[in-house]
Amino acid sequence: MIDKRKPTLKLENLCVQYSVKGEKRQILHGVNIEIAPGEAYGIVGESGCGKSTAAYAVLRYLPRNGSVNQGRILINGQDLLGLGKAQLRELRRTSVAMVYQDPGRALNPTIRVGLQIEEVFELARIPKSEWAHRTEEVLRRVRISDPQQVMERYPHQLSGGMQQRVAIAMALASMPTLLVLDEPTTGLDATVEADILDLILQLRRDSSTSILFISHNLAVIAKMCDRVGVLYAGRLVEEGRTGDVFNSPRHPYTVGLLRCLPQRGRSKNVAPLTTIPGVLPPAGAVIPGCVFSPRCAVADEICRTIEPDIADLGNRLCKCHYPERASIMAVVEPLPPIQYRSSYDPDPALEIRHLNMTYGAETIKFKALHDVSLTLGRGETLGLVGESGSGKTTLARNILGIVKPDAGSSIRLDGKQAAAELAGRTREQVKALQIVFQNPDSALNRSHTVRHMINRTIAKLTNISKRDRERRVHELTRAVKLSERYLDARPSQLSGGLKQRVAIARAFSGDPRIVVCDEPTSALDVSVQAAILNLLVELQNSKQVSFIFISHDLGVVRYLSDRIAVLYLGRVMEIGPAEDVFSGPHHPYTEALLSSVPSIDGKHPERVKLDGEVPSALKPPSGCVFHTRCSRKLGSICENTAPDLVALGNLHAIRCHIPAEQLPRSRGPG
Repeated sequence: MIDKRKPTLKLENLCVQYSVKGEKRQILHGVNIEIAPGEAYGIVGESGCGKSTAAYAVLRYLPRNGSVNQGRILINGQDLLGLGKAQLRELRRTSVAMVYQDPGRALNPTIRVGLQIEEVFELARIPKSEWAHRTEEVLRRVRISDPQQVMERYPHQLSGGMQQRVAIAMALASMPTLLVLDEPTTGLDATVEADILDLILQLRRDSSTSILFISHNLAVIAKMCDRVGVLYAGRLVEEGRTGDVFNSPRHPYTVGLLRCLPQRGRSKNVAPLTTIPGVLPPAGAVIPGCVFSPRCAVADEICRTIEPDIADLGNRLCKCHYPERASIMAVVEPLPPIQYRSSYDPDPALEIRHLNMTYGAETIKFKALHDVSLTLGRGETLGLVGESGSGKTTLARNILGIVKPDAGSSIRLDGKQAAAELAGRTREQVKALQIVFQNPDSALNRSHTVRHMINRTIAKLTNISKRDRERRVHELTRAVKLSERYLDARPSQLSGGLKQRVAIARAFSGDPRIVVCDEPTSALDVSVQAAILNLLVELQNSKQVSFIFISHDLGVVRYLSDRIAVLYLGRVMEIGPAEDVFSGPHHPYTEALLSSVPSIDGKHPERVKLDGEVPSALKPPSGCVFHTRCSRKLGSICENTAPDLVALGNLHAIRCHIPAEQLPRSRGPG
């Protein structure tokens, strides 16, 4: 029986420190949080502010060099810090569970999914005869329609969304009273993210589970959480009901975070995104006064010399000397509009005609791309959106020459035919096409310095002298706003945002004309994301480079893109100017994607749910490939006849049997 009067989780003046090379560095400073039974509490803030440290402390999962040096952690009234190893194991077995950001790392790749979940029931001392039945039951709870088949698979045989559902199923198998979610939807596409969030909401209603939800996606927190705490440099600077905090923030840092988000109806050719100046102080840094004062636009001498207390403002707590000044920041004049040049050059930088891509051998073949035709203008950004498995990355790899498309496919760069494979392309064509990956950690050599990595790329792509290469390195680092003091640093010494700037500088080393951006901001917090997006726009303007921008974040896609192509099972279902695609009329699949996106203002659209998973490309549905999941299916014509891509005017085209005047209009954000 849950005691409604007792908080499920209570952090009392929690302080956490790490020992680095014999030096103690304070990470959390006197954090106080209470979560009631059945309540969802969100923690937001930039990377490095202490969010994950707080989560790991709650479960006593801190690394060996981490320790709680002050305060208490109470779960259902029990002080975790006073528990022995056996008592702690018992608490984790019965009361608390955690879902990590990367389910691929949380699941054992050598053990079938069913056996991994059964281990939870074994630890719970459930009779062995019930393990299989209960495993199937908990998989059905997370909306896996064929649990027996999934139980027999290994984790690598599941999609990212399915892996995350399995991870949640394992967490829920012990019926915890507290569920800790650490970025559980980062990297998932919009529809899968919406499914996961709906699932968590339903499970919370069914079992009164308390939730500690950590995310850099403020719109997700707005949808999921009753209350939110804003962390900065290990200090809780604002806390209150989510709607109050997000709609009328009182701390300048909260205002800054919210202003970094792409606003509705605002695109790159209106104004650059607002960013928070400066960077987080390094871990353990001692800063006099308010820790945010070096970055605060309204700070004065008092702020820089006296640390503020956390004050009760009635509907929230705020650690600021002048909470009334936050409204001043909210009405600061926006940044001036950029001098944006039209992207639609009559002489395109890239032309793709009838591109097909088939994987597999003679016995098992499937088409990943089906008759894709696209153009990309000079200085234009083309956004590619669609669920995982829609063909976005395969298309990018074909364009880059990493994989060879089927015979008859045509890729032309600057009006000249490009070889299907990278090895057959000229040096100029190789220079013309570059890529920025989602994860700079996997793209940068951790043993090399920033200087060496950029210099080496310049040497490969150009014939300039050593002195000119060094000058070029400095030009590139200035262009991406990377301080020269980082030139001799290695990737492990850089933040995520700095590493992504290095990756962008390297991509621009050979003056490319087209850059493929594959989820370049999905793992970044909102302030770093805004800075990277502004950087891409500035580079595009100054160098008239074209972008192919792949992302699950439709708000970012809308802000950055001139045109958007919507892919499904390797087919272009819709393509057109960004505003036309978002406002409609649009394809029913586009409608479902847009309706899945949560909104920061809490006004979440009625969601258009898709039935089941994306069909297998090994055996795609007949007729319109989307008809098996379409809520607007007309009948036999959709089931038996593949629709053409029909032009609606203004470069907008949709592949659908439904007449244009009957197609849906925007139900999503903006």
